[in-house]
Amino acid sequence: MTPIVRSLLETDLYKFTMWQALLHGHPNTHTEYEFVCRNATAFPLAELKGELEEQLDHLCSMSFADDELAYLRTLRFMKSDFVDFLTVFRFQRKFIDVSTDGDTLLVHAAGPQVHVMGFEIFVLYIINELYFRRFDLDAAMREGRHRLGLKVEAVKEFGKLPRRKHPFEFSDFGVRRRFSGAWHDEVVQRLAREVPEYFKGTSNVYLAKKLGIVPIGTMAHEYMQSFQSFGVRLRDFQKAALEDWVQEYRGDLGIALTDVVGMDAFLADFDLYFAKLFDGLRHDSGDPVEWGEKALAHYAALRIDANTKRLVFSDGLDLDKAFALYQHFADRIMTGFGIGTNLTNDVGLTPLNIVMKLVRCNGQSVAKLSDSPGKTLCKDETFLAYLRQVFHHPAV
Repeated sequence: MTPIVRSLLETDLYKFTMWQALLHGHPNTHTEYEFVCRNATAFPLAELKGELEEQLDHLCSMSFADDELAYLRTLRFMKSDFVDFLTVFRFQRKFIDVSTDGDTLLVHAAGPQVHVMGFEIFVLYIINELYFRRFDLDAAMREGRHRLGLKVEAVKEFGKLPRRKHPFEFSDFGVRRRFSGAWHDEVVQRLAREVPEYFKGTSNVYLAKKLGIVPIGTMAHEYMQSFQSFGVRLRDFQKAALEDWVQEYRGDLGIALTDVVGMDAFLADFDLYFAKLFDGLRHDSGDPVEWGEKALAHYAALRIDANTKRLVFSDGLDLDKAFALYQHFADRIMTGFGIGTNLTNDVGLTPLNIVMKLVRCNGQSVAKLSDSPGKTLCKDETFLAYLRQVFHHPAV
């Protein structure tokens, strides 16, 4: 068995930032996470069960190394007591179960949130790497390097266009659906070396430490969704989540995620107080131009200069989409682009569309009402209907 996980740092930065906030604010929360594959595969993922079990056994034997903990302490938003907690943290194998239902691979994690929330990213990139090991590695690498070369040249050519009010900047958000760890290393190293004026960082904390580049990330859907079960009125869960974030980070990590119950419902809660406290917003579903225009209109209505704020786009991006969005918004607001699968798994093979999402928290269902068809993930139709009613969100 060749271990896939190289370090417990090798996860998205927002796992650490959410982990810290939830440990401090809601340490007794119990949660359940489920794995889902949304697209057709070349062979049944159920065939990976045995190998996945071995990889999870390895993951649960790992702990943070002293130099990794020291690195986390250099990030000013990481608090000493949280890093102290990580010194003794280990994933517990009893909290995650792998099974099959015919050709379907089932992965279910259940337990205290501060012990199970970290499984998500590791499970996803373990499954990805196990899956793609069965293909022709050499052919994939040749094609991947060719495509990466074209991307580097495209960025350089785009940089020759007339300057806009705000610069073009993009980052790697591709840990979870990458082709392999080795390929991820190669992609990020080449981008950091060849287009450093545009490539601004990676969500992969391990690579950020290894390469001396900026780790990128703030919050994900699970953070906001968790507040649907935290005892506040359901209508107020977004405000409660944003307020807890502000109190935890006090000016750091100021990009808010907007699409847990749709952009319209988010903006209804994102009043002048939050709009001044947060540096910007992240897009992850729905039409990005429509979303951005709504954000700009909201800032204008609040009489906030949008040039002091940032829109971060991260929904299924490639460079061409990023270039087009930049051209549309660059003279009115700062932008950023988090590109995932198209950077780390563009090797001529069909990527897996896999997720591992929070489905229950403290015994009750939680959900995301996406602005994109197919992204809503919740089996509890009664709760979904109630959530839609509370936030006047149409079914998509």
